Amino acid sequence: MTLKIAVIAGESSGDLLGAGMVAEIKRLTGGDVEFMGVGGPALAAEGLVSLFDFSDTAIMGISAVLTRLPTLIKRINQTVSAVAAARPDALVIIDSPGFTHRVAKKVCKQIPGLPVIQYVCPTVWAWKPYRAKRMVAYVDHVLAILPFEPEVMERLGGPPTTYVGHRLRTLPDVLEARSHNASRIVPAGSARTILLLPGSRVTEISRLLPIFRETAEFLSSRGQYRFIMPTVPHQETRVREMTADWPVKPEIVVGETGKWEAFRQADAALAAAGTVLFELALTGIPAIATYKTDIFIRMIMSRIKTWSGALPNLIADYPVFPEFYDQFLRPQMLGRWLERLSRDTPQRAAVLAGCQTVFENLATEKPASEHAAEIVLNLAQRKSPAR
Repeated sequence: MTLKIAVIAGESSGDLLGAGMVAEIKRLTGGDVEFMGVGGPALAAEGLVSLFDFSDTAIMGISAVLTRLPTLIKRINQTVSAVAAARPDALVIIDSPGFTHRVAKKVCKQIPGLPVIQYVCPTVWAWKPYRAKRMVAYVDHVLAILPFEPEVMERLGGPPTTYVGHRLRTLPDVLEARSHNASRIVPAGSARTILLLPGSRVTEISRLLPIFRETAEFLSSRGQYRFIMPTVPHQETRVREMTADWPVKPEIVVGETGKWEAFRQADAALAAAGTVLFELALTGIPAIATYKTDIFIRMIMSRIKTWSGALPNLIADYPVFPEFYDQFLRPQMLGRWLERLSRDTPQRAAVLAGCQTVFENLATEKPASEHAAEIVLNLAQRKSPAR
């Protein structure tokens, strides 16, 4: 009998995770499985026809959620109806808890006993820890991408959780850039190459680029530097417009190919806090983590429990990358750090040692997508325990 699995991914990172998992499920089953749900181009390439354009659910920040709440509610109800009608053997929800968890709760009421797998553990270790225990009512198993999360979920009374690994740990582009950077020799006295990575969301780019501009100007006044700014295709026009009048021009590269080529040339990076910090740590590029919060986040900052906003720091369990947020985003401080990180200094050596620790701590016996696929298939092929 052909299995049917519903996959719900709310944004680009989840789309990539889902695509890797789906590809492995197809390999393990010989293709005897059907998929339906919500996803982006990566899942589409694996044959999933999305119920709608998933950009409707890729919403970050309280203010953005409030603005687009009617659309979000509409998409939640549409997804629930489609999944309930399909009667799948399992439901995999990937990241984006504001969307996917609401779908899962409603679906479980309509299909009691449906196995529900959460791929990417919600950040209960940083924000709203009580969510872990509440998830037991509608999630059977959590697939964690950070090695410390199973212990946290157990301590907080959450669903069974397995660390399956992080997809970036075995990504060929990461491993190639890592190998290249480990053997690259930069002649003394030559210009240093700095990556400027302001993020992929409009709010991140708008808030951080003015700071990055001043930092580039400050650095250039003190030595020889070259700046490369990778960006995603849908933000290329915005980035080019915002940097058009910069006195120190960055080289703008677009897309994944350009980004990984830039990673093979970089001595250090100034980056928005996010997934890119993982990429920098795994490829051995010393970096500074930056972020500018909106007014809503600042109002609730005291309720955030984690000691760091940079995931590589949490993986290593000590500060690997220096972090600067909000009023501490001062170009002369950022510039001085980049001077130290881009040259042969004790600071650079310490950060590179931390990057090695992150790489080692993320190790698994098999790729994340394969491990995730095996757990999903196991749950899909047997009835979920009663909730």
